[in-house]
Amino acid sequence: MNKAELIKAVAGRAGISNAAAADAVDGVFDTITATLQSGSDVRLAGFGSFSVVDRKATSGRNPRTGETISIPASKQPKFKAGKSLKDAVNN
Repeated sequence: MNKAELIKAVAGRAGISNAAAADAVDGVFDTITATLQSGSDVRLAGFGSFSVVDRKATSGRNPRTGETISIPASKQPKFKAGKSLKDAVNN
């Protein structure tokens, strides 16, 4: 499912226009992004939680040349599925 399909599904399920559903979906994504950027976690009961983890700097190899390269430290978004979501997927 891509974003356009998600918007159509939300519009159909909620009985609203595609434009209103697009605003709602974009609002959810923007809010999650802004919350993670501020350093906070987003916890959705029964669905899962979004958080940010720090990755330390490491060294790696360029697969084409074999040259050693340094990979800088970064922050990565992380999603952990909640129990209800896991149970729904496994049934």
